[in-house]
Amino acid sequence: MRQVPKDFLLGASTAAHQVEGNNIHSDFWAMEQMEHSMYKEPSLDAVDHYNRYEEDIDLMVEAGLNSYRFSIEWARIEPQKGKYDEKEIEHYKKVLEYCHKKGITPVVTMHHFSSPKWLVEEGGWESEDTVEAFTSYCSYVARHLGDLMGYVCTINEANMGLQLAAVIRDRMSQMGDVQVGVNTGMPAHMENYFKEASQVFGGISPKEIHTFLSMRTPEGDRLIMRAHEGAREAMKEICPHLKVGITLSLHDFQPLEGGEEMAKKEWEEEFTHYLPYIQKDDFFGLQNYTRKIVGPEGVRPAPEGAEVTQMGYEFYPQSIGNLIRTVSNQLDIPILVTENGVATDDDTRRVAFIEQALDSVLKCVEDGIEVLGYLHWSLLDNFEWQLGYEKTFGLIAVDRDTQTRYPKDSLKYLGSFRLK
Repeated sequence: MRQVPKDFLLGASTAAHQVEGNNIHSDFWAMEQMEHSMYKEPSLDAVDHYNRYEEDIDLMVEAGLNSYRFSIEWARIEPQKGKYDEKEIEHYKKVLEYCHKKGITPVVTMHHFSSPKWLVEEGGWESEDTVEAFTSYCSYVARHLGDLMGYVCTINEANMGLQLAAVIRDRMSQMGDVQVGVNTGMPAHMENYFKEASQVFGGISPKEIHTFLSMRTPEGDRLIMRAHEGAREAMKEICPHLKVGITLSLHDFQPLEGGEEMAKKEWEEEFTHYLPYIQKDDFFGLQNYTRKIVGPEGVRPAPEGAEVTQMGYEFYPQSIGNLIRTVSNQLDIPILVTENGVATDDDTRRVAFIEQALDSVLKCVEDGIEVLGYLHWSLLDNFEWQLGYEKTFGLIAVDRDTQTRYPKDSLKYLGSFRLK
């Protein structure tokens, strides 16, 4: 077995809304509670990580991990526009302090899909005002917590809205086409959903409801990257020591004969056109779960007989190494794998996924590519957005009736790659 370098960040990731529970001021919470919701079930207490973070961090330490990526929830910090909750900033201070106490390097994400409800009511992720609002929130956090942070991801999967727009535009309905737990089909109660959503978000038109996971326009895409740039500069001005980057959801595009131009076009939309916005970043957060095979007419289904995950896409762990090489040829900054994992109820397949994925990552390190670390998705079985709790990505299982944690063999196996 290969061992990771001594200073390599080896750990796991979570997102606040998916694990903390009771994120009552967020847009997603509001949409989950709707009678005609597109969510399979509401998040409710989630896996109570808000109260049990010490236990979860202890399990990481016991397994041999040394890094934890988690998100600070904007809707908790700023539940009303311009009004910050000191109790919540103190909570995240305690999480960061506990990480340091236990020898865990924190990687903090400032926005992981969920937003304050008030932001959506004011135009959300298609409004120019959001650039300033996000920058102000990030500045507040930097002033209060910056001394405890090192690595910061401003926005998780900034390209996800464009990916969703492409899926819906092309009338695809297979979950293999997008690396996130959302429903891409149109349910029968859609008209009622739009009416209710309008009421939930203060009477605005359904066309004006722009959550982070809404179909994104090109203008909205540029706005998100400007929000990233604004937050990066503001946080580094307050705390120059911070290493700031962004994360993108990427596929390993593999062209068949005649599909080279189509694959290049897909890669341009998913990655290349973001390069002007991230050249000044301190690192790049790479997130990947599978490959896409591209023919002359576009993306093809997984090969016949291929193993597929609970999410419907191909089990293909070696894609992460392929992508590290592709990205490093186009972007001259360090790479941090901020998400990579597999949804399966068979933990032996998760172990196999980790073995093959980390092997491909460490081969890149051996070849001289600057890879800062590998953070597996996810630490805990959790709330997979609109798909609810059925999909299991975690290194730790959770009995949600009792919130009892059950570490899987894959957690210990991931930690075994680290030199003790």
